[in-house]
Amino acid sequence: MQWHNPLFLIALVILPVLAIAYILQSRRPGPTIHFPSAARLKGLTPSSSRWLRHTPVVLRLAAIGLLIVALARPQQALDEQKVTSEGIDIVIALDISTSMLAEDLKPKNRLEAAKQVAREFIEERTSDRIGLVMFAGESYTWCPLTLDYHVLSQLMDEVEAGTVTDGTGIGKAIATGANRLRSSDAKSKVLILLTDGVNNVDQPDPLTAAGAAGELGIKIYTIGIGTRGMARAPVQTAGGIVYQTVQVEIDEELLRQIAQMTGGQYFRATTTEGLRDIYARIDRLERSEVDVEHIRHYRERFYPFAAFALLLLLVERLLVLTRLRNVAE
Repeated sequence: MQWHNPLFLIALVILPVLAIAYILQSRRPGPTIHFPSAARLKGLTPSSSRWLRHTPVVLRLAAIGLLIVALARPQQALDEQKVTSEGIDIVIALDISTSMLAEDLKPKNRLEAAKQVAREFIEERTSDRIGLVMFAGESYTWCPLTLDYHVLSQLMDEVEAGTVTDGTGIGKAIATGANRLRSSDAKSKVLILLTDGVNNVDQPDPLTAAGAAGELGIKIYTIGIGTRGMARAPVQTAGGIVYQTVQVEIDEELLRQIAQMTGGQYFRATTTEGLRDIYARIDRLERSEVDVEHIRHYRERFYPFAAFALLLLLVERLLVLTRLRNVAE
């Protein structure tokens, strides 16, 4: 609460002055009435009118005080924050080759760990559009850029390995993701590429695709996922898919070159917690710029004081003209 015209409050000092002046005046002796004998007045008691005659003055002084307060214009300050942000467009390119079913990351395998951490990353965003690209031997858009994080998380749950031609087409993943970001007018465009293998698809060449993405202003963060050494993973045989312990092979040098060419970074995730930390680092690096503007509004609070003052003056006039007419006179 604050006052728009606080100097008016100084006028409140006139209230005790007026009250003292009225008290002194009321104590002055009035005209003397001569009676032949005072014996007849001995049985009379003071009437309540003696006190009621002060009511109009009390009401008038109270009304003056309230009007002074109203003229000082009490106001309530209402603070408001106006938040504006420049969003980032992000595409997550997720490897769904059968090797992502390797069971070296919790809770179940690499793919489930990648999906879980990606969902957590999505939930932390506020004003960034996010899209989803799936790739193996082929690449396709699973979800275009969107702000509907709930739908995106549901689509992430439906991702399964082995639903397209098997393989690792890193160049195709970059090309698909870049195509989604090409027409974006966001201040920052980011592609997060996660894979557990070595590129084995000739066209397009991963470095060529990365160079084209860099020309479009797209920054690529690459993540190699999988433990170091051996891991239990599904292997295609003549009798079908069987699980064997195989050597983990990730082309870290290629992933590092892709990231450096576009101004991004390469990370290696050997555990689920490590993958979570990587996404947290990317989140800090690619956080939306948020501008907060403080706006203060004022709500006038003098109306009740003015209304009550007018009500007191009205009551005072009614009393003087009716019930206290003779007393006041």
